[in-house]
Amino acid sequence: MKPEDKRISGSVSATEVDPTADQTESTVDSGRRSFLSGVGALGAAAAMPLVIAPRWARAATWPDRSITAVVMYAAGGGTDVVLRALAGEMAKSVGWDINVINKPGGVGAVATSFVLGKPADGYWWLGAANYNKFVRIMGGSDSVAWTDWQFYQAANSLASWSVRTDSPFKSFEELVAFAKKNPGKLSISTSGTGGIWHELAAIVAQAAGIKIKYVPYKGGKPATLAGLQGETDIAGGGVHEHIEFIRAGKLRCLQQTGTKDINVEGVGVLPSIGNFLPELKPQLPVGGNYNIVLRRDTPLEILKEVEKVFVAAVKSPGFQEVAKKRYFDIDIRTGEAADRRAAQLEVLTAATFAEVKDQLGKKPKSAAELGLPSPADFDKWWPPKGYKPRMA
Repeated sequence: MKPEDKRISGSVSATEVDPTADQTESTVDSGRRSFLSGVGALGAAAAMPLVIAPRWARAATWPDRSITAVVMYAAGGGTDVVLRALAGEMAKSVGWDINVINKPGGVGAVATSFVLGKPADGYWWLGAANYNKFVRIMGGSDSVAWTDWQFYQAANSLASWSVRTDSPFKSFEELVAFAKKNPGKLSISTSGTGGIWHELAAIVAQAAGIKIKYVPYKGGKPATLAGLQGETDIAGGGVHEHIEFIRAGKLRCLQQTGTKDINVEGVGVLPSIGNFLPELKPQLPVGGNYNIVLRRDTPLEILKEVEKVFVAAVKSPGFQEVAKKRYFDIDIRTGEAADRRAAQLEVLTAATFAEVKDQLGKKPKSAAELGLPSPADFDKWWPPKGYKPRMA
């Protein structure tokens, strides 16, 4: 039996290298998990003569083979953990065979282009964060979230700035005071230039009136490890990516972007940024969003079936426990609600990046170039001309 054919029902297989990955990029860490299902159906299908059926008829028997979810960030990061948990719950509840692989790069552009090039048959999913809003703004793809994709949102996360416990900075105020006296000397790790943790770090730094150096990594886990290993002065990322190291006494959280302080048993308080920068309070909580995404021209029956199984998986005790441990907010959005949220976040990011474009290392596209309104005009603009919801 070939390694890629190994299946263990309801359990995790050994991490493997994705055979379709670009092996010239050594930073690509392609993990894979598989769940056994449909063996009898596959055998029956193989014995039948080839019949070209209409799309609605094919959808009625879907899925009759493995589904592949392509996560846009590296294995072990927040997006990867969440989407593997979701895929696992979906597979367990209905017996689907879901393989999860990783294709990091370009703040999601690599995975986006890969899945966009696959057939719209429901067998290729994009494991995304933040409605993939950075890809179009940073020029990685021309695809439009509410035109080319159907999003399913599961939960939100919170951003965090943490330092090693031997860092001289015991509080956010001390770090800001040093940074104001030493512009550009301090560095912070991010999950990629133009990504969510870069965006939120820039928002916080701008509000604090400081200049820091942004160091990109391919995912939240590498960014967290960079701070832990002293490659950067600050570990950027999410609370969920830092929490195990905070509990272990290896990192100290200086601020997180929730509306309130978070009390962690045995550790103490993870302070809200609102304590230090009151002007940011109206924007809180801010962080990442986690999505499973299919091509929008996938048969409607398949999109609806995925929605049903997805919602049940998010509400399952297993996923609820994952969310609780990582301080996620469950926030289910599908159909037109997800389309609207995708557009709203892209509008906000376009406006934010226009203000911090000198910190991005690459010129972002403007709202005008993207055909987007200002944040203040969003409610008047939505829905844009020609928009048609794919699902109710």
